[in-house]
Amino acid sequence: MTTSGPGGEVPPIPHGRGGGRRAGAASTFVDRVRPDGAVVRWEARHYRKHRRPAAGSTWWAPGARGWWIAVLFAVGSLLFAAGSLPGYTEAVGARGDTVTYFVGSLFFTTASFLCYREAVDAGPRALDPRCRRVLVFQPRRIDWWATAIQLAGTLYFNVSTGVAMGSNVSATTAHQHVWRPDAIGSVCFLVASLLAWYETCHGWAAWRPASWDWWITLANLVGSVAFGFSAVAGYIDPVTGQVLDATGADSATLIGALCFLAGAVLLLPERTAKALDEAASKAAGSLTPE
Repeated sequence: MTTSGPGGEVPPIPHGRGGGRRAGAASTFVDRVRPDGAVVRWEARHYRKHRRPAAGSTWWAPGARGWWIAVLFAVGSLLFAAGSLPGYTEAVGARGDTVTYFVGSLFFTTASFLCYREAVDAGPRALDPRCRRVLVFQPRRIDWWATAIQLAGTLYFNVSTGVAMGSNVSATTAHQHVWRPDAIGSVCFLVASLLAWYETCHGWAAWRPASWDWWITLANLVGSVAFGFSAVAGYIDPVTGQVLDATGADSATLIGALCFLAGAVLLLPERTAKALDEAASKAAGSLTPE
């Protein structure tokens, strides 16, 4: 249950009286007691995702930022999955395969930037009283760290996949500018996913299978672990240019991409879940016994 402020919007409460699990200085939730004695809970992710009324339907809402985040992540995931499928390189050629990954990384970056802006816009105005700049520093918020690190990871993927499109890339260049940014980007994704998981679970472990956000962050966490394995298997020798385990790297990338795809698709019902619950509650409240 969540408290509401003026206009039906839940006020951002980074700190406050009542019980709140913290990651460093950042609260992931705050419990408060209302005058009538009921305990209400403010959750950081819930507020961020539902601070504005859900526009459009679950599956089609091009006017909503949350809808675009889901769609862009889904498209990027599909492109990464396609690029790692057995036989795809033979079908489109090595150049087409690298272009597929590069375009997919651009979709990831765009979606990650929207996630970052979503987190920034949900922050207290006291952290940015005059205007919402493109880049802000809000180190006392776990969602800011998660989205900022994720965005940085996608930029490393842009570099890695962009350089990989070049022809006659030397072994040293491939190691330094293809594999290394890919490895750093994978680490960024893993750290960001862990922070998002902690925010959702209010700790390092929780069992909440009835919650959309639990499944979303779990899928993204598993996907990030798979991308980490892909980076290890995809190690490029700086002398010979040989890939440690190309098949293993492709398999791990495919698993990770499918997990990210699942997480992206689940963002759509999560976005409208609050509105559907409220509509169902109103409908039930309007019924009178015969």
